[in-house]
Order: sequence, then structure tokens, then C-alpha cells
Amino acid sequence: MKLLKQRLVKFLFGGGVAAAVNLLLIFVLIEWLGFETPLLRNIANIISIELSLILSFFIYRIWVWPGGEWNISSVLFKQLPLYHLSAGAAVLLRVFVVFPLLNNWGVDYGINTLIGVLLSAVINYLISDRLVFEQKETELQIPEGLESSQYQEKSNQRLKTASNKAAINLFSVVIPAYNEEGSIVRTVESLSQTLSDAYIPYEILVVNDNSRDRTEAILKDICTYNPKVRYINNYYPNGFGFAVRCGVENFRGDAVAIVMADSSDSPDDLVQYYFKLQEGYECVFGSRFIKGGRVIDYPAHKLYINRMANLFVKVLFGLNYNDTTNAFKAYRREVIEGILPLISHHFNLTVEMPLKAIIRGYSHTTIPISWRNRQTGVSKLKIKEMGSRYLFITLYLFLEKMLSRGDYVRREEKVLAKSNN
Repeated sequence: MKLLKQRLVKFLFGGGVAAAVNLLLIFVLIEWLGFETPLLRNIANIISIELSLILSFFIYRIWVWPGGEWNISSVLFKQLPLYHLSAGAAVLLRVFVVFPLLNNWGVDYGINTLIGVLLSAVINYLISDRLVFEQKETELQIPEGLESSQYQEKSNQRLKTASNKAAINLFSVVIPAYNEEGSIVRTVESLSQTLSDAYIPYEILVVNDNSRDRTEAILKDICTYNPKVRYINNYYPNGFGFAVRCGVENFRGDAVAIVMADSSDSPDDLVQYYFKLQEGYECVFGSRFIKGGRVIDYPAHKLYINRMANLFVKVLFGLNYNDTTNAFKAYRREVIEGILPLISHHFNLTVEMPLKAIIRGYSHTTIPISWRNRQTGVSKLKIKEMGSRYLFITLYLFLEKMLSRGDYVRREEKVLAKSNN
């Protein structure tokens, strides 16, 4: 009952947001863009209704009914059409049944409208809940003792796979650094202290991306008193992607995590990454936007662009993961070897690495993480410059997924798939 109430509140709030956007769009089209003739006003009405319907669909899909299928064919050819039918049926019932009936009974116009709106919302909710937003069952939804034999077999297979994975005897941390003299000491020392306190065998490899400040001099000093820290100069051209590529070509551990030099990533989350890898997962991805995750001082415009970009990737690839663009992730060595060669020169590498790992069949898990905006220095990410690069690498990998016919999926996965068939 509590869950139902929460969902209803979210549904009504999402509908209110969509209605407000509908009114705003009509105002913009008529008052600002000059849709003033009867025909143009009708066109403006159609456009605003359609856009607000699509908006409400994604609000409900992400916020009210999360957990369903997120692939293009399901969204475009099943869920959106069904949602249009649901909303259309509710509107038609309101216009042709409820409103005339209450009007004949002499009900006040305002009350009539309010009842019609509420009733159509209830109908839309019921149809959407039953037909449109089908939620996938998760392991937590299966009552204890009532699991099917197939479920138990899959669980046993996952445990067997995890137990067969080699232990992580050395955990590498790669940090790309460009002009980070104000942050690098705090970042390295906090990571080193946290990993040491957790008794994790580690190395920290800082890739100096041809910094023009005192970053390299500071790194030399750190290496003199901490033998677990070393640095190399990026031998590729300048760029975040090049620096990370240099790092993953030179780390010595059984697994590697990519960590930002500005202390935005939490060392405590890195410890959780290590233990998840020890459980047998091949990749560990953090999300700042699931329960338990948080962001601190995230610039509003960047946050909006981030959520839109991640939603695009999520829908395009049918993922349940919602923070692909975040660089802070961990991979076993075999994953790094399996996703080479990396081709991104800049921050779009943050998308290339996890998407390649997922497409090529490596196991992964997601945990909530925290992120804090840098306290010193200047962000190197330039949104205007990166938009086309993110789009390029996303579409490049989408073509691999759709057209490569599994040529790049690791051999073990293809053999397992054949045996299961």
C-alpha cells in the first residue's frame, strides 16, 4: 500500500509537470512564434500535446515505473504506442462520456472539469500500470523458498563463475593528471591511506598528461616517500583519453580502476570496487544516481546535460545502468585486454570503455557512489567540444552491437551460449 501511494503521488506530480510543459509550449508557439491563425493554433496544440505526452512517458518510465525493458524496439514500437493509446483512451472517455454526463446532471463546469481530469488520470494510470510499463522481476522480488529450479540453477552458475575467477593480488589505480598541482597530493594521499587501512595490495600510477604547472615536480616528490606510487609522462598527444590509454598500457595489477585527479571520487567507493572484483565480477561500475549515490556541488547545467546524455545511452543500448559517462570504474585485466584497441582521444573514452565491456559480454555489477565537484583547479571537460565526440563513439559502438554479429564478443561467452542452446 505504501509503495502504491508513493507511485500515485509520483504519477500525479509527473502528470502535472507534463501539463505545465504543455501550456508553456502552447504559449511559446502562439505568442512567440506567431502560430496565430486557426490552422496554426491547431498545429500548435497538436505539437504541444505530443511533446508533453512523450515527456510524461519518460517521466513515468524512469521515475514511476523503473526496471522495465530499455531497448529501442520496445520503447518505440511497443511502449510509446501503447502509452498513446492509454492517454488517448483516457481523454476520449473524459470528453465523450464523463463531461457530457456530468453536464446533463447540472454539475458545475469547474467541478465537471476537475472530476474529468482526475478520472482520466486514474484510467491512464491503471492502463499504464497493467499494459505499458511492464517491470522485470528481480531476484529481490522472488519470495524465499519459492524460487524456480531455473532460478536456482542460474544462481549456482553465477556463484561457480565467481569462485573460478582469480583473486586480485594487486589492485592498480590509474590517475590521468593535467595541471593538477592543487589537487594531486590530496588525491594520491587519501587513496593511499584508505587502501592501506583496508589492507588492499595496491599501486597508484599517475599519468602526467604533459602538465605545464608543477604537477610533475610534485609527483617526483611523492614517489620518494611512497614506493607504491609511480608516475609516467603521457607518450601520446595531450588528451584525457590518451592519458588513460597510456595508463592502462602500463599498470601492473590484476585489475585497474580509473580515478580522477581532482579528488571528486571517493576512496571509500574504491575499496568497495576492490571487494566486488574479488567476488568474481569482471567490471564494477559506480552510479551517482541510484539509491545510496549522491553528488555534491554538481553544476546545474552540467547535471542536466549529463542526465540527458546518459538517458540517450541507456535507451539506445537497452541498459539498466544510468551513469555510463562517469570515468570512475574498475576492470579486471582480461577486460582491458578484451576491449583494446581503445580509439577515443578525449573524455569520450569514459563511454567507450564500459560500453565495449558490456557489448563484449563481460560480467559487471553496479554500486552507489558519491561524487564531489573539484575544490581547486579548473575542469578540463569542455561540453561544446565533446558533444560530437560522445555521439561518435556511442554510434560507433551501437554499430558494433547491431552489425558485428558477435565477432568481438569474447570466445568464452560464445562457447557458453552455444552450449546453452
